[in-house]
This record gives sequence, C-alpha cells and structure tokens, in this order.
Amino acid sequence: METTTMTTMPRIGDQAPDFSAVTTTGPMTFSEYNKGSWVIFFSHPADFTPVCTTEMSGFAQDSDFFGQHNTKLLGLSIDSIHSHIAWVNAVHEKTGVLFGFPIVADLDMKVSKLYGML
Repeated sequence: METTTMTTMPRIGDQAPDFSAVTTTGPMTFSEYNKGSWVIFFSHPADFTPVCTTEMSGFAQDSDFFGQHNTKLLGLSIDSIHSHIAWVNAVHEKTGVLFGFPIVADLDMKVSKLYGML
C-alpha cells in the first residue's frame, strides 16, 4: 500500500491517513491495525533518550487500561527498526518494562509528515 500524501495535519473528525510501515512487532497497515478500536498514536524524537523512555514506559505500564477501553497504542520515531528493537530490549532488560505495542520505524519521515509530526 502506498502512503497517502497530506499537506496539512489531520484535524479532529478527519479520517486518519492510512500507511504501511515496518514496526517492532512486524509489518503493519494502519487501517488494519485500527479496525474496530481507538488508537493512541504518539511519537518520540529519538530512541535511548530519558524523557522518551519514561513516556513510553508509562504507556506500556498502562497498556491493560487502554486495552480494557478498546484502545491500541502505536509509537513512532524516525529511528531505524534496529534502533527501536535494541531500545525496547534495553529498557526491558534494565527496568522490566516491555513496550509490547508496535513502534513504527520512519527513516524516510513519510508517516511523520503525513501526520504533521515534524
């Protein structure tokens, strides 16, 4: 599936732009991932940074709450899939917190630009 080009940030009430991407949990297409549920789609500037690790850990620790409310989590940064996986493993090893939700690798920044995140 080709990523749709959008010139402005999506607004409340707009249909979320669709995209396909490589994530820490495997390939995904957003329209399939969000089918029948809400999605909290958040971005972070870089893996291995303290604030991003704290924020992502907070989402991970509350994942049961979100699941009970029919809400999936989805992260994104412009780091590579290899960096994401190394970071997920390092956080899990050091803190016991597992980022079980997908994190999109967006090296070409297509998804970030599609959602006005840059």
